[in-house]
Amino acid sequence: MLVALGIVAAVVLLAGGGDDSPDRKTPAESNTARTPTPSLSVPSELPTRIPTEVPSPPSDFPSDIESLTPSAVGDDVPYYMLSAGDCFDADDARPGQAAKRSCRRPHDAEVVKVAELNGTYATDGALKKAATELCDEPLAAKAKKQPAGSVRGTLVQYPDTTGYELGIDKVACSLAADDGTGDRKLTKPLV
Repeated sequence: MLVALGIVAAVVLLAGGGDDSPDRKTPAESNTARTPTPSLSVPSELPTRIPTEVPSPPSDFPSDIESLTPSAVGDDVPYYMLSAGDCFDADDARPGQAAKRSCRRPHDAEVVKVAELNGTYATDGALKKAATELCDEPLAAKAKKQPAGSVRGTLVQYPDTTGYELGIDKVACSLAADDGTGDRKLTKPLV
């Protein structure tokens, strides 16, 4: 009987907290909020009709695929993303950018070679010199193969020192229809 009374006293102490400290609160006095849990319901019925017809396009939907391709603004890429054989227009207002064009339509220039800079360059002038040297021979060789008067200029695009320090090391060597003073265009791929 004494053992049973001791067990009952231990259960009461554990359930009651066992101490008389004023910091203890009963569950009714506690201010903790319950977080709501989402309840999901599944519809009891599934749709009975499944569409069997493909809707026709709106009447103003273009029928020619070329009108769906991006305009000149959407074709702009940084020069270092060009590849040999790419044709493009250049814009002095957007240095470092090239608007890719079809080589079968009027365009400013065509990339002859993409080269890679190596070494350390402290100034933009040093980068320009190195880029020009990389392009001299391939541009001269390709220019000799072109019909007389079709190519009048070259375009060498290269990074500035900040770009080079960031890892842009590509140089685009291109032949152009004009030397930058006029508005002549190439109208077909280089030979």
